[in-house]
Amino acid sequence: MATGPACAACAACAGGHAAATVSFGIMNVYLNEFDTSLGSTAYSQEGHNDAAWKMYLERRSIVLAFLRTNLSCHLLRCHQKRIELLKKSSFYIEVLPKHLALGDQNHLMLPTTAFQLIDPWRFQRMKKVGTTQTKIQLLLLTDLLEQLERGREELVYYLETCDMVTFLSRWDLIKQRLSNLSELMGDFLATLVPGKLYIKHRLVPDVSASKVPNISLVLSTKMPVVFDRKESVAHKDWATLKWFSTSQRSQHEQYELCFRLVEHGTQERSHCGLLTVTSNMCEIQNLLPDRAYEFTVRRAETHSLVYEQWHDSITLKTETNPDQDMESSPCEPEG
Repeated sequence: MATGPACAACAACAGGHAAATVSFGIMNVYLNEFDTSLGSTAYSQEGHNDAAWKMYLERRSIVLAFLRTNLSCHLLRCHQKRIELLKKSSFYIEVLPKHLALGDQNHLMLPTTAFQLIDPWRFQRMKKVGTTQTKIQLLLLTDLLEQLERGREELVYYLETCDMVTFLSRWDLIKQRLSNLSELMGDFLATLVPGKLYIKHRLVPDVSASKVPNISLVLSTKMPVVFDRKESVAHKDWATLKWFSTSQRSQHEQYELCFRLVEHGTQERSHCGLLTVTSNMCEIQNLLPDRAYEFTVRRAETHSLVYEQWHDSITLKTETNPDQDMESSPCEPEG
């Protein structure tokens, strides 16, 4: 799978999850030992009750350990933030030589001649496939997370409401639920990373060229562009806007900055515009004083963009013109 940019809000959670994940295979070994031990030993009535109580506590601790590691509330919140961040991200299609591993960030770009060999119409079709795959990925992530949250609620219900006899009688069901939730978590983590695109037809048509590159398509993500709320300031008739992104490859990108009056009359409708800049800041001149402006920033669209549904916006109000304040203030009576 291709590795997209890491989520800053969830990096620590992901590392902790990897370290704390309990192997369900090992869990089954313990469970089998409990079952074998119970079946091979004869107990008195009192001894049997003690053994059942001990088994109840051990199996209950297994569920608790699963909830505290694989399915903790903190981890689920981190995954929710990761999904929200992905929904605000930009998705692109990348063309790579097939011999490179997916997610290799050190690859050399294909020669320009290779892009010239790609059929434009087929590439556009693959972009539509990438858009569809991205939408499905985001919907699937939301659905998988909801299933994990419901699974956690179900396990907590068993722990809080079932007495020893009921809990042990439902253990096969609980054990199967733990196994299913482990698989769901694996599917969720795998779906978090944009994957390879299946190419049904050759991107490079059959030509007489002796060295036609073997091409692979993958999806990659860039984290959203966000305004710096502290550094973006409006003055009397101009504004300074700053923004940032956590993407690793954002230093040489182009951005589009839009601005418009939030409320305006017929004489002020021309006070809007679109600027293309190559840095992470911009100054906009000739604004009207004492007006609210909405500013929107996004990455400039490229030929490889397949999905982008969110743009950050900020509303700033320009300062009042001092001359207007003097004109509007009442005059003091003479004498």
